Amino acid sequence: MATLSVRLGVVGLNYWGPNLARNFDRLATCELAYCCDLDEKVLDRHRSSFQRSTFTTRLDDLLEDDTLDAVVIATSVPTHADLACRVLEAGKHVFVEKPLALTTADAARVADLARERNLIAMVDHLLVYHPGLAAVKGMIDRGELGGETYYLYGNRQNLGIVRQDENALWSLGPHDISVMIWLVGERPTEVAAWGSSYLQPGVEDVVFGHVRFPSGVTGHLHLSWLDPHKMRKMTVIGSERMVVFDDMETERKVTVYDKGPIPQTSTYGEYIQVRSGDIHIPKIDGAEPLRLVCEHFVECVATGATPRSDAEAGRMVVEVLEAMTQSLANAGRPVTIGGAA
Repeated sequence: MATLSVRLGVVGLNYWGPNLARNFDRLATCELAYCCDLDEKVLDRHRSSFQRSTFTTRLDDLLEDDTLDAVVIATSVPTHADLACRVLEAGKHVFVEKPLALTTADAARVADLARERNLIAMVDHLLVYHPGLAAVKGMIDRGELGGETYYLYGNRQNLGIVRQDENALWSLGPHDISVMIWLVGERPTEVAAWGSSYLQPGVEDVVFGHVRFPSGVTGHLHLSWLDPHKMRKMTVIGSERMVVFDDMETERKVTVYDKGPIPQTSTYGEYIQVRSGDIHIPKIDGAEPLRLVCEHFVECVATGATPRSDAEAGRMVVEVLEAMTQSLANAGRPVTIGGAA
């Protein structure tokens, strides 16, 4: 039986926090020592689920506990950066629900502090831990899609949930932006975004985004909560093969298409030919991504390894979101990422 190695507490139990608490509580190498929320009524809803944990409305109870290794932040987005910095300043590792912050400056503040204190700061970019997308990443890195990746695009659409405090870009975009940056392995250099507000003035229900990477790879986003289709897809087009990740599928999470252009001959004016080969559906591990995220954080805290979605990765996602927001406000005018060539 594995021994407990990491003691942590979850702060914020109103929405996603209970899911995080449940997964951390089930790990053999982790002890869910605290459940924290400002609202006693929220705490009361979860006392029976986590009977071995201490319930408190005071974050300081966690920060002042010298035996606590880490704190999980699942509060409202505007509080993420400040709370993460408080945790790091108390000498504890931190796990933050996405996005890491509302501004690049605040995200950088968390990343810099974690680096200065030599502490783990990890962002819950859930999909970069999905076994299906891990398989896609492996194909790209091994060159199985061809010598070049041409472009990729994400579809994240549904009818609802309509939010009042954030638009479709900030609500849905962090998922696909984090995946694109991870799959390509580069920091974007330029972004653009267009959107429209149909249900609430000033809150875009649909957003189309464009991302350009230094190598020439381009990415496209279709984000909407006003759509008849529920879609959670990422498609990658390589010079020899194409692959589709579809999170709505149960048995066909990843599909590889052996399709691509045939190298053009020297004959002037000849049409570019394409070939269409086999379709391959690899077997994908059915492990719950959220459990994998929690396991990864505990392992990084225990070993000192750098998380796949560390604070620097979180900063890059916020950087893209902030630049896309600027583009949205300027009718889709492209925005160069700060410091990029």
